[in-house]
Amino acid sequence: MNGLPNPCSGRSAPAATFAIEVDGLECGYDGRVLLENVSFAVKRGELFFVVGGSGCGKSTLLRHMIGLLRPTKGTVRYMGRDFTHADPAERRALLRTFGVLYQSAALWSSMTLRENVALPLEEYTDLSRREREDIVALKLAQVGLNGYENHFPAEISGGMKKRAGLARALALDPAIVFFDEPSAGLDPVTSRKLDELIMQIRDTLGTTMVIVSHELASILSIADRVVMLDREARGVIAEGSPQALRDTSPDQRVREFLNRPETLPGSKES
Repeated sequence: MNGLPNPCSGRSAPAATFAIEVDGLECGYDGRVLLENVSFAVKRGELFFVVGGSGCGKSTLLRHMIGLLRPTKGTVRYMGRDFTHADPAERRALLRTFGVLYQSAALWSSMTLRENVALPLEEYTDLSRREREDIVALKLAQVGLNGYENHFPAEISGGMKKRAGLARALALDPAIVFFDEPSAGLDPVTSRKLDELIMQIRDTLGTTMVIVSHELASILSIADRVVMLDREARGVIAEGSPQALRDTSPDQRVREFLNRPETLPGSKES
């Protein structure tokens, strides 16, 4: 990990402290390695950011962590349980412990918001229709979309789509929620409101939040800790408080990234 300490080995904190442990992960496509020896741990209830410039592998890492792609080496553990090498039954059980808000919100255009949020409940629970409807109403209210249950995605704004996607990610009361560039396509005001909602949910429910982002406003205002990826290093080059890294990191790449001129939210990074 380029000389950085591995938080997944030799730590003094008990394993139960960590919601996620990434240990020696190697990620890539078609035999090409994009990230190697990636190791870090995320504490329960933490607002944790994965940051870095364009093409550094942020979204690639996320896809490997949530099981869309299988790493060539290494392990991802949730609450101390091995997700990477789990059998199908254990993997399905672990999938229930986290939700994902994708960059585009990934709502089904032919379904209402109510139907979109109900999907995880239909897939993973045996709840009655009435019970599912009650949960859907609660989750939409949590993200400020009560009254929009029968709207289709095309009938609401971009910020509302992100909120609806978050409501769906929260449907199963997950211990962890992953976000892939949540500010993409949003104006600064809407982006800030989404940040405030993320913080409110973390503070109210104690949910662990892992956010892939390059947006300085979000990183510096709500992140507890970050790991920074670098394209040339093919891995992690820094870990810690974003403010401390901005001011005192010995790595010029880290200081430049965290001190760069502010850009408008919505530009696409990978």
